[in-house]
Amino acid sequence: METQKKEVAVVILNYNGVKWLRKFLATTIQNSKNADIYVIDNNSCDNSIEYIKENFKEVSIIKHEENYGFCKGYNLGLKEIKSNYFVLLNNDVEVTENWIEPVIEYMKKNKEVVACQPKILDYYNKNKFEYAGAAGGFIDKNGYPFCRGRIMDTIEEDRGQYNDNIEIHWATGACLFVKSKEYKENKGLDENFFAHMEEIDLCTRLRIKKHKIMYIGESEVYHAGSGTLKKESKTKTFLNFRNNLIFIHKNLYKKDFQRIFFRRICLDSLAKLNFLLKLKINHSWSIRKAYWEFWNLNKKEYKKEKKSSNNIFSSKNIIWEYYFKKNKKFTDIFR
Repeated sequence: METQKKEVAVVILNYNGVKWLRKFLATTIQNSKNADIYVIDNNSCDNSIEYIKENFKEVSIIKHEENYGFCKGYNLGLKEIKSNYFVLLNNDVEVTENWIEPVIEYMKKNKEVVACQPKILDYYNKNKFEYAGAAGGFIDKNGYPFCRGRIMDTIEEDRGQYNDNIEIHWATGACLFVKSKEYKENKGLDENFFAHMEEIDLCTRLRIKKHKIMYIGESEVYHAGSGTLKKESKTKTFLNFRNNLIFIHKNLYKKDFQRIFFRRICLDSLAKLNFLLKLKINHSWSIRKAYWEFWNLNKKEYKKEKKSSNNIFSSKNIIWEYYFKKNKKFTDIFR
């Protein structure tokens, strides 16, 4: 049964994340007075549910009977929530005072905007941007994602240089504001992804349908990062490479995909070699596995997807800019 109390629903997906709930849930409640708070639990085997029930009666719990992953976990849970706006919030995010209001106000004034993200800063180093989202996401000509404030592994300090509101290619799933109507009409997150890059895919599908995605610099949150999968996880490497291939295949016309795919084989082979040289054998194997699973994926379901040419991406080659031209910052690349 759907429930409705307030216009905005802050929705936290959780799997064995009681340590993050202890750290951040109280602050989320305190700074989200104009929103309902939901925790969707992916069948945690720690005491996440018990902790919420004992300490936060105002939090609604949606419990799954198995771990559905990020995409299906959210899709199933959000079907039970009837609000105009969803805020998909990682359990390892600390929100700040007045983090919701500027974003919702902007979305109300600009009807073409259907998804947004705030400024994402590093919880452990609060004067720096955080890897997953930073000051808004973009996609380069080869389908690789990058951010203002974070190019590859170079992360900028926050000096107020990105306090603006700008249109972006994708908003991070660590803190994703999205209109519920458009989320549901576009079938939410692609469950073939399981986790990682699903928000980039969703935002691209929305952009293909002429909607806008925005970064709102007035709102900021702090992300601890790697709340479920560690940064050095071979599973994370696998999902990022496989899902990126699915993403460019499903959203581009065939001829545009084929051009990019040839370049990607070459570039991803270099990434595989780099892992080998660093003796990260499992990560190198994960890239090979990503290509194998992508190749064997049943792609028929994507034939009906509305597609675009690759002009929906940036014209910049982020690998060339970063490694050969030594441009380490967004403002160096886009002068």
